[in-house]
Amino acid sequence: MSAVLKTVGLSKHFGGHAAVSDVDLVVNRGDIHCLIGPNGAGKSTFFKLVVGTHEASSGTIEFLDTDVTRKRPYERVKQGMSIKMQTPSVFKELPVRQNIHIALQHHVRGADLANEEERLLELLDLAADATKPAGALAHGQQQWLEIGMAVALKPVLLLMDEPTAGLSPEETFKTGELIQRLNAEGMTVLVVEHDMAFIRQIAQRVTVLHFGKVFAEGSMAEVIADPGVAEIYLGKTHDH
Repeated sequence: MSAVLKTVGLSKHFGGHAAVSDVDLVVNRGDIHCLIGPNGAGKSTFFKLVVGTHEASSGTIEFLDTDVTRKRPYERVKQGMSIKMQTPSVFKELPVRQNIHIALQHHVRGADLANEEERLLELLDLAADATKPAGALAHGQQQWLEIGMAVALKPVLLLMDEPTAGLSPEETFKTGELIQRLNAEGMTVLVVEHDMAFIRQIAQRVTVLHFGKVFAEGSMAEVIADPGVAEIYLGKTHDH
């Protein structure tokens, strides 16, 4: 397997507190890799280190065999990362189609642009709402639109921070299907999430963080079977 993303000894300290401590993580090409853990486990801090909004205290981040540890977020994006943060940041006053258009315009030209707009609107199930202002969409639809804008960049790696935050179970499941479809088209995905039903739906590989350290890693079945994981995490999560 070829690694798309690799962190070695990655740490982040805030004063005396180690939010992320010595994390080694490998995301292989073609995987849907989920990063889970209880609140305060360091998931969001790790995510911010990978995308470049936090600077690492120590350790390295390699993306496509290039050291990006000190690179700015936009430089990482140019190399093939695309980022979907927790709260949607769509252009609310602009129509849905124009949001997609803006995301595509630097990457696709001419007739291909219109074709790609249509393809993404269909993929996101937003074709019927293409002329609506993005702000008029339901919360779930705004999340899908933003995923669409992130994948318009044709990234090698799609990074998602809690993509199901605030979604209904139906919207969450549909988000999972969308991620699986993108993955089937060849996209590698790293998801930070705490919704266990969603993780079960999509995860091919799971890393559990606890107090900023890697606590367990493996397939979903392996991680769930780990009694230590059940104790710190799954024991508090009830299936709905």
